[in-house]
Amino acid sequence: MLRPYLPIFIIFIVGIFIPLAALGLSALLGPRKATKRKLVPYESGMTPIGSAMQRLPVRFYVVAMLFILFDIEIIFLLPYALYFRQMGLFGLAEMGVFLAILLLGFGYVWRKGALTWD
Repeated sequence: MLRPYLPIFIIFIVGIFIPLAALGLSALLGPRKATKRKLVPYESGMTPIGSAMQRLPVRFYVVAMLFILFDIEIIFLLPYALYFRQMGLFGLAEMGVFLAILLLGFGYVWRKGALTWD
């Protein structure tokens, strides 16, 4: 009864064994000498200045989230671009409303100063 599932079970076991074997072999055979030079944080070959744990400004994350948000909204234009002839005037009106809402959101973000980088 479980015979058809035997190949899946074997693949599952192999999928677990190979990564564990690779980790075990690298731990066994890999170098372990920690020198002062290896413990220094790597920064493009330059001598580190200040702490490596520096906080990024919140504006960086806000701009990144806004980019993703507007990028995803622009993706919704693709179906309209492919089928705009079949949609007719109704599709044009709906896309106009969508773009108006998108531009209102963009204007609001711009007016709030979320896109200015100091």
